[in-house]
Amino acid sequence: MSKPGSSYTSIDDSINRKVEEDVEQQPVEPIEEKQDAPVEPSSEAINPWHPSQFPDGGKEAWLCLAGTFCCLFCSFGWLNCVGVYQNYYQSHQLREYSPSTIAWISSCEIFVMFLPGPIVGFFFDNHGPRHLLLVGTLFHVFGLMMTSLCKEYYQFILAQGICSPLGLNCIFTAATSSVTTWFFKKRGAAFGIMAAGSGLGGIIFPIMTSHLIPQVGYGWTMRICAFLILALLGIANLTVKSRLPPKKRPFKVTLFLEPLKDIRWIMTTVSSFLFFLGMFIPINYIEFQSLASGMSMHLASYLIPILNAASIFGRIIPGILADKIGRFNMQIIMSYFAGLLVLALWLPASGNAAFIVFAALYGFASGAYVSLAPAQIASISKVEQIGVRTGMLFAVTSFAGLAGSPIAGAIVTRDHGGFDGLKIFAGVTLLAGATSFIFARATVAGFKLTKA
Repeated sequence: MSKPGSSYTSIDDSINRKVEEDVEQQPVEPIEEKQDAPVEPSSEAINPWHPSQFPDGGKEAWLCLAGTFCCLFCSFGWLNCVGVYQNYYQSHQLREYSPSTIAWISSCEIFVMFLPGPIVGFFFDNHGPRHLLLVGTLFHVFGLMMTSLCKEYYQFILAQGICSPLGLNCIFTAATSSVTTWFFKKRGAAFGIMAAGSGLGGIIFPIMTSHLIPQVGYGWTMRICAFLILALLGIANLTVKSRLPPKKRPFKVTLFLEPLKDIRWIMTTVSSFLFFLGMFIPINYIEFQSLASGMSMHLASYLIPILNAASIFGRIIPGILADKIGRFNMQIIMSYFAGLLVLALWLPASGNAAFIVFAALYGFASGAYVSLAPAQIASISKVEQIGVRTGMLFAVTSFAGLAGSPIAGAIVTRDHGGFDGLKIFAGVTLLAGATSFIFARATVAGFKLTKA
């Protein structure tokens, strides 16, 4: 029989000693030890990071998913309608500037939204989503309120291009990193539902803008959009939370260099960079180009809502299928589809019907990236690394978002208002990204036709 205060050096030793005691001594003596000994292995069994502990459903999980839907509505949903403002500024406040110069506003918005990703992701890993959502709400709403007062080019850069997207980064990171902690087997579907919020936002905001500006003016239109965002982010602040406790780590530069040691992350990021370089070009220029081709202002104003309506299905359906055939496999399919659409449909398009069909199909094809990219990073990372690694990926791709639209605008200027060069540039970069995803997948699972 063991003496009081004795300890076991391992779980196996503990079990062996207790078996010997049960044989030699009365059963009354070791009862406490029998109850105490399994504590260590049972705590191991309920490790919250273990795949078996992800609920993949339940009240709190679905409430969190609903809150992240609101986050994506207000973040990527807002970002998806930047093409509306590109066209409006060229006709009104900034009509004396070239398309390429005006495009820097939306490019800065994309760049600033994603560049602080690693720092914000580190903050999420250490403190959770609560403070991020609060800070993000304040910056985003304040930035839009200030945009409503802007008249000069530099003012638009500061308010819409810098202040607002700083909030967008916090909101987006808190949403994508939180929903990951609730879903494992259904993670692709969850990301699809969450990302569908961005598609719905991309429908609502352009239609709101086109109808409200003639009635209440540009200033109050922006304020009404800001109030809607404030209400939805209020819901998000109440419902979005991480299932896992924050895992605090000291701030070290090496923490942000860690992904560079993983070839899977490097290849995924390079592929995303190339795809991102061309992804926003059709979104930013389809309305402007359709007007130049003779489409009426009324009909052209619905192209971006049509694109974003289709992107809802492009976020949900590929996300669900990705759980079955693999996230990298699905990303490859949808990336090639997007690139081929630009070159085979948008490039020769000349009539209203062609523009409408392209808007719908491209929205479906390109929309998948938003839901699949975070799921790809999650599939090759430990749970405690997801925040920083996802942030690092989007920080790198932010440079592609910064350069893409101004390059496209410069091509239009060089071609004296022609759009063929812009379309070819967009299509080639999308296909380059799709091809790179094949090699990224090979680093994860090889070239065999298996789920990856």
